[in-house]
Amino acid sequence: MSTTSLTDQDLDFLRRPLHGFLTVAEGPVPSQPRPVWFEVTDEGTIQLFTEPDALKVRRLGRDPRASIVVAAPVGERERWVSVAGRTTLEAEGAHELADRLAARYWDLDDPARAEEFAGIRAMDLLRLVIHPERVARYQL
Repeated sequence: MSTTSLTDQDLDFLRRPLHGFLTVAEGPVPSQPRPVWFEVTDEGTIQLFTEPDALKVRRLGRDPRASIVVAAPVGERERWVSVAGRTTLEAEGAHELADRLAARYWDLDDPARAEEFAGIRAMDLLRLVIHPERVARYQL
């Protein structure tokens, strides 16, 4: 089933601390998905953070389309949600997003993780936002 917006069930699923697999458009070159931390907003966009000089940022400058696929982990019934659409790159809110995502995905009471995140937090960051144009899903 394909739509242009996320359902309440999609939002509940995407609010779990799952990894997404991000793919950006790159013409005839085969896409190479990368695992990413992400957050779904109440407005139904998907956002993540990245460094301004990342390859994905350069590619999105040429073609702003991207997609993310999020799947249920092993041991759960098969389920996935795919969101594709145009992206925007925004400086505002990137560090706050990184703070929320680090707390969601890592135990920041672990000194090694806290130190690693401090290094990430010190970087110049952008917020990458996917604005859904096509949403597909599957659930057994």
